Amino acid sequence: MSPVDRADLRQRVDKALTEFLAGQRARLAAVDDALVPVAEAIEAFVLGGGKRLRPAFAYWGFRGAGGVDGEPVLAALASLEFVQASALMHDDLMDRSDTRRGEPAVHRRFAARHRQAGWGGDPDSFGDAAALLLGDLCLVWSDELLHSAGLDPWVLARARPVFDEMRTEVTVGQYLDVLTQATGDTSVERASKVARYKSAKYTVERPLLLGAALADATADVRTAYSAYGLPLGEAFQLRDDVLGVFGDPALTGKPAGDDLREGKRTYLVAAAVETTDDAGRELLLGRLGDPELDEEGVARLRELITASGALARTEQRIVTLTDSALAALAAVDLDTEARQALVDLAIAATRRAD
Repeated sequence: MSPVDRADLRQRVDKALTEFLAGQRARLAAVDDALVPVAEAIEAFVLGGGKRLRPAFAYWGFRGAGGVDGEPVLAALASLEFVQASALMHDDLMDRSDTRRGEPAVHRRFAARHRQAGWGGDPDSFGDAAALLLGDLCLVWSDELLHSAGLDPWVLARARPVFDEMRTEVTVGQYLDVLTQATGDTSVERASKVARYKSAKYTVERPLLLGAALADATADVRTAYSAYGLPLGEAFQLRDDVLGVFGDPALTGKPAGDDLREGKRTYLVAAAVETTDDAGRELLLGRLGDPELDEEGVARLRELITASGALARTEQRIVTLTDSALAALAAVDLDTEARQALVDLAIAATRRAD
């Protein structure tokens, strides 16, 4: 059984999200019927997919620190899915991505709605504005769900600083990602920092520390969670980077080689730039970020990245980081079931194909 499904975790998180979204739909409809498509789009995005990894790390971090299970805790941790939804909507908009999880990205969905209705103005500009606002609304709702979950005020007060820090980190990480693409920085150091702040910390470390805060964990548990979460989060992002170039679109829900068309300066790309020859470097940097890159072009860049040793280097780094994370977990006293779940989550996060 997947660690995300143990303790009926996925089902309970989805239930909390469904109930919250039903209330928000009624709230928006009371303002204006024109807002119902907004509620529907967020429902489809949040409930229609997602690995639920962030609530899972937070939940097992909570349990590992001795926290007692309960529905208010699950509802509070489900708020992480709205942070994720916000980040993905904005990320797709900035990257001009056409799809997410095999469906039209939010900005494409609303641009199509504009065209079908024959409204005035530019459909794409309307879609962009809608995606920006829906992403903002998800971020607002993340805060609202956390506060309305039913936690005692003093418990919530312990968790608040972690939640705030996490949302700041993912936002500045997104800016660093945009900046890196604009400046053309292809250093491994910069790629690692972007991965750490854009994804690694808010995927694993901060959810773990959020769960730890709710459970009032000891300092040694919090330290161990960071030592586990940081390298594992980076390994998770490196796997994402590999899938962004070599992944199967049927599993990832994104076109093959999408990261190459978007010009992502990932660790994988940075490693290839660092180790390939001058001709390979010229080819890679010349085609990176080309929205017209076709399947043949993607195949050539894949061959270059593989031949440079960058793919093998990235895979080895994933193994090294995961081993470091598991070693940190083994060095602290945790609930047995939670420890095993965190081990299994580490394996699932770094060996996935989607």
